[in-house]
Amino acid sequence: MLIALRVVVGLAGAALVVAISLSAVRTVVLPRGSSAAVTRYLFRTTRKLFELRLRTVKTYEERDRVMALYAPISLVLLPGVWLVAVIMGFAGIFWGIQGHSVRAAIVLSGSSITTLGFSAPHGDPADIGAVVEATIGLGLVALLISYLPSIYSGFQRRELQVAMLEVRAGDPPSAVKMIRRHQAIGWLDTSSELFARWEEWFADIEETHTSQASLVFFRSPLPGRSWITAAGAVLDGAALMLSAVDNGPTPNAQLCVRAGFLSLRRIADYFGIGYDPDPAPTDPISIDRSEFDAAVAELRDGGVPIVADLEQAWRDFAGWRVNYDQVLLALAGLVMAPYAPWSSDRSVRVPLGPLTHRHPRRRAG
Repeated sequence: MLIALRVVVGLAGAALVVAISLSAVRTVVLPRGSSAAVTRYLFRTTRKLFELRLRTVKTYEERDRVMALYAPISLVLLPGVWLVAVIMGFAGIFWGIQGHSVRAAIVLSGSSITTLGFSAPHGDPADIGAVVEATIGLGLVALLISYLPSIYSGFQRRELQVAMLEVRAGDPPSAVKMIRRHQAIGWLDTSSELFARWEEWFADIEETHTSQASLVFFRSPLPGRSWITAAGAVLDGAALMLSAVDNGPTPNAQLCVRAGFLSLRRIADYFGIGYDPDPAPTDPISIDRSEFDAAVAELRDGGVPIVADLEQAWRDFAGWRVNYDQVLLALAGLVMAPYAPWSSDRSVRVPLGPLTHRHPRRRAG
């Protein structure tokens, strides 16, 4: 009976080690959005603790300071959780192999993974297990060391464009301010260059924010900035250029909107956020007609040429906005973004979901 129990515990320990190793590979090495159970539960648990702390927060600035620590702390805790799980897994293996007391098995496992050598294994199977555990422990540390530079490289690329947008779109970012400023400095005709750069930016965050999903929660250096509100301002700017501004064809704006909504949708997929993958141009959006008319009037006051048919302009704008409206507001709520018009000002708080990749069904027909 005892021998059978040792076999079961040893196999369970080996399964735990394999599961943790695969979790580390999915989180750090695999170049695609793949959710790992350990990473998922750690981030969800840490998020709940931070939300408890937010109950006593009264200002956005204080909330931003608190949530700025959420992703970094979760990321630093992750290798600790991996190491503890590997220690417990190998403790089960050592107990199954040698039949030591539980305490002795844990001590041997801790000695092996830290390579301190204060507890030596006895026998070939245990010797091999100690070497394997030490190798895994060093590998997990090496993975984290290599992972952090890639995280911060993606963060810096993202934030460079967000910071540059403030010069054009103000703080908080506004599509109307951006277009008016381009008109004022004589750059309205060259706005396509901006949209081309942001098309590349959307492609970049689609890759980095799904393969390294913790980046979604890394907040900008300044409290008023956010990658998601900047994305909303650029997408709305492109939609207004395509619908209301009388400035000739703007193919780069069209490509920017498409790159934007595809990128945001794939990030939403990773976090299990629901949306209509094939909305009709006439489906409702969170912007109402009066807000659109007010934006057009503000553009006209700034000297921006406006199309004659505002009814068609509204239909065109709604037809572009409907592609990213749901995911923009949901992601703004998920990351607790600062105030910005037409995005976080109407978002709802989204709990951190199961972080499982979902494949939304497409509309029939």
